[in-house]
Amino acid sequence: MTRGLHLLAAIGFFLVAAAAGDVAYQWQIPSWMVLPPDAVTATMSESRVALGRALFYDTRLSVDGTMSCASCHRQGKAFTDGEVTHRGVHGDAGLRNVPSIVNLAYMPVLNWANPNLKSVEVQVLIPLFGNAPVEMGMAGKENALFEKLNRDCRMRQLLLAAYPVKSGFDMEALTGGLASFVRSIVSFSSPYDRYKRLGDADAISPSAKHGEALFFGEKMECSHCHSGPTFSDNFQSRALPFPGISFHNTGLYNEDGLGAYPSNNHGVRDITGRPPDEGKFRTPSLRNVALTAPYMHDGSVATLPAVIRDHYAKGGRAATGPNGRSPLRDPLITGFSATDEDTRDLVAFLESLTDDNLLTNPAYSAPAHSPRCTH
Repeated sequence: MTRGLHLLAAIGFFLVAAAAGDVAYQWQIPSWMVLPPDAVTATMSESRVALGRALFYDTRLSVDGTMSCASCHRQGKAFTDGEVTHRGVHGDAGLRNVPSIVNLAYMPVLNWANPNLKSVEVQVLIPLFGNAPVEMGMAGKENALFEKLNRDCRMRQLLLAAYPVKSGFDMEALTGGLASFVRSIVSFSSPYDRYKRLGDADAISPSAKHGEALFFGEKMECSHCHSGPTFSDNFQSRALPFPGISFHNTGLYNEDGLGAYPSNNHGVRDITGRPPDEGKFRTPSLRNVALTAPYMHDGSVATLPAVIRDHYAKGGRAATGPNGRSPLRDPLITGFSATDEDTRDLVAFLESLTDDNLLTNPAYSAPAHSPRCTH
């Protein structure tokens, strides 16, 4: 989080319950999937999701009108963008690969390397108003943005439905609407779900079934970190008394023989200042992972076979560099032998986690242009 956003966070952004009388939000998840935490559900309503959907696709949220949230989070790529990092409105290169926002309601921590960032309402401030790097470029232009939205009668209708007591847009309505829509994006309808949860033996291929055995087996041990229904050890739900939160150093870099990562991307250490936190990043979900290349926090690995063969199989990509394996890598990153068939089958399993419904669900797409309305 940038210095300016530290101040915004300090002001206090909290989960605000939906207004009494609004239509409670109904999660679109299968019966076998546990609900997100009650505290998350309490902030949701159908009206807030509708408001957030309109805001998510609105380019007026960027200083020059060229970017919306959907510029970096594209539905057809499981709400990533296919870039190594995304450039902002002024051409500033991003520091990190755009993470998927699918199933974010189940994520207790919300970006690559900040263990303190747990509120989606705060997270959305970073691309909007952050300055290191500049993404959407709206720092200092908050009131101008609210005025533009207030002049749009359709936006005002959505606002008043979501926040009946408000006379106009403010930071709570902006961040609360966006957070509600983002939390509504869920994905639990992959071929692997049909195979594992519904008993459809033909939903995935024999290759994917062998890949599943490798994924959960002791040889590769992928499931130690990529566990549970979201395939991540960062997970929260209504059924858990407390969330699971984990960050790992996978040995991607070893710049100095002591485990150093590149100077602009130290991971959790950038937040805590603790040397043991060097290179630690959040475990991403593997749902829809076949659509979210390139990989790793900096987008430095182009394909899934390369992730398996050139990184994890070697006990961390740094193992093949001049300084050898990182002494800070997680103890589970030990390396393994993988034949070409193993790699192919593991990729087939990961591809079976792709949810085609997510990519076409109209509830997550840009809203249709509404007819003209009057104040």
